[in-house]
Amino acid sequence: MVGRVVAIVALVAVVAAVVLVLAKSGGDDYEITAEFTNASQLVSGNEVTIAGTAAGSVKSIELADNGNALVRFSVDDQYAPLPEGTTAQIRSYSLSGVANRQVQLTLPPEGAGGGTIEDGGTMSRAQTISEVDLDQIFNTLDPETVADFKKVIKGFAVTVKGSAAKQANKGFKYLNPFLSTSRRTFSELTRDTPALEQLIVNGSKLSRTVASRRADLSQLVGNLDQMMSALARQRTALAESVSELPDFMRNFNTTSVNLRATLDDLDPLVDASKPVARRLGPFFADFRSASANLVPTIRDLDTIISAPGRDNDLVDLTRLQPRLAQIAIGPVQANGERRQGAFPESATALHDSLDELAFFRAYSPELTGWFDDFGHSGVIDANGGIGRIGTTFNTFSLGANDLPIVDLAGVLQTTGTDLFDIGNFKRCPGSNERPAPDGSNPWTDGGAVDCDPSIIPPGQ
Repeated sequence: MVGRVVAIVALVAVVAAVVLVLAKSGGDDYEITAEFTNASQLVSGNEVTIAGTAAGSVKSIELADNGNALVRFSVDDQYAPLPEGTTAQIRSYSLSGVANRQVQLTLPPEGAGGGTIEDGGTMSRAQTISEVDLDQIFNTLDPETVADFKKVIKGFAVTVKGSAAKQANKGFKYLNPFLSTSRRTFSELTRDTPALEQLIVNGSKLSRTVASRRADLSQLVGNLDQMMSALARQRTALAESVSELPDFMRNFNTTSVNLRATLDDLDPLVDASKPVARRLGPFFADFRSASANLVPTIRDLDTIISAPGRDNDLVDLTRLQPRLAQIAIGPVQANGERRQGAFPESATALHDSLDELAFFRAYSPELTGWFDDFGHSGVIDANGGIGRIGTTFNTFSLGANDLPIVDLAGVLQTTGTDLFDIGNFKRCPGSNERPAPDGSNPWTDGGAVDCDPSIIPPGQ
């Protein structure tokens, strides 16, 4: 009897010790209460995770006075206490299931500063995110929209039913080329990483610039609204335009048919361009690098063209120049008289010189040959270089009054000599050359050139 009493007392002591240990351990759990907009089908016992690892469980769910859900959950000792800035979000394990929810905790970056959340503390509504269920989206729709949506789903079923399924399978056959082409597209995007980074950076700058001009953007939207409102008020004219659209489309159909033949004619051009297009790839790659190196140069040119300050760039230099338009077009006051501008004066001078230019145009070969003689005055034959020199005396040549010891006029008029000839004031073009067998020189243009074809060098 004594032994039985001792055994019963010992058993009661062990049970009491276990209860005390469990009670003590349960009271030491680190727990937090988070306020959510709704519980999103959470139940007691759902898992609490941190970075995908189990870190606690949901203890209880209560309704707050403002209608929000108060979710009390525990956190294991290795993560407790939670730092300030921790956020809690209700997530689903999978797309289907009942009560398959979990509370996902996101810790702030390490070293972000701040204190910790004490045991029994709370997380405000600003630190929590509730799960958005599909029925919440449907609840935002009115009954008419829901009925139409049901018809759309039934229409999909009718579309796929029967032969449409086979056609869909045929369409899936082309999915692989589409995916492979997309892969090539993304590989091209990632091949030139610096250019992609520059595109992203420039896009960010563009967005920042647009954000800084939000007032102008708001005004633009307002103006667009007024424009669309004005179009809406012109319903009659818009209806007439729409009524004319079928005839226009019929005419455009004929144009499209003719364009198809034009595109067929362009096929040889496209085929011939393909080899060149393949070679353009490396060229544009090198050109892209060269363009990147040109950025500092363009930036410096921009500074040269326009720089802050006064009288230090090309814009200021242009402003400092005289007003050329007034001088060029006129009229201007110059030398005490009112005269026309430089451009009208030049046009008048060119018009007045047409007769002289027309006369000298026939002597262009002689003028060209005269300039050419400064480079070489003869030809090369087997005996070496030879030259051909012709001397011409005119009214500006030395005369008897200039050189009294030489009677130049008498020498030129010596009887019986044909070495010299004077008075040749109307030579024709080509008269200094020996006459061609076809009679093309001297050239008189059928008598239009005011010259004497009989004047030729002596000996010809």
